[in-house]
Amino acid sequence: MSKDEQKSRAAGLELAQIIFIGRTFEEYMKMFNLTEEEMKGKSILDCPGGACSFSSRAREYGADSMAADIAYEHEIDQLEVKGLQDIEHTMNQMEQVQDKYRWDDYGSIHGLKEERRRAITDCVADMRRFPDRYVASVLPDLPFADEQFDLTLSAHFLFTYADRLDADFHLQTILELLRVTKRELRIFPTADLSGKRYEHMDELKAILEERGCIISEEKSSYEFQRGAHTMLRMVKSR
Repeated sequence: MSKDEQKSRAAGLELAQIIFIGRTFEEYMKMFNLTEEEMKGKSILDCPGGACSFSSRAREYGADSMAADIAYEHEIDQLEVKGLQDIEHTMNQMEQVQDKYRWDDYGSIHGLKEERRRAITDCVADMRRFPDRYVASVLPDLPFADEQFDLTLSAHFLFTYADRLDADFHLQTILELLRVTKRELRIFPTADLSGKRYEHMDELKAILEERGCIISEEKSSYEFQRGAHTMLRMVKSR
């Protein structure tokens, strides 16, 4: 699919077609092996940010944080209602596939549901206070300046949906995320929805290394989906 086709398709994306669910700040810290010291004084982009609470909470630790997502073109009240509905629907679906997940951190589906509700509650409250911190965008294009952010985080989008997003889209999106990033990009997880490592990972890493990135696959301290416990870390060397 070409960029023009992607833009056209995204422009017609109705709210009903968007899944507005997010992770909590604490989940992000584990997924990306983040420390408080790493965030302090840094400009950080969360993309796609969805209904995650990371951006709102990161500011409490001295970060200059921002989130970007296609969903942010919709009204906040609509997103809140849609997100809460999506949580209910997702939890009902998970009843049938509980064995594909590890429940150590949540205890049960009810525990997971409470975490997802906490994430969207924090996110929506912050969107109302700081709407300019939530920027509508359609990947693989971002409305930010070159190297605007010290650190960019991307969770549960690339690699996760490898069955729907082709290799070219993955490459172009990662190059765009790197364009707006001064120093480092982290993507979690490196596995698709079946728990298998992204099939084009080695080719992708070779291309990025040729462009001057230091690439590593690092085990994360977070694992909910079985087999999805590794992040891809890209550091610009020039």
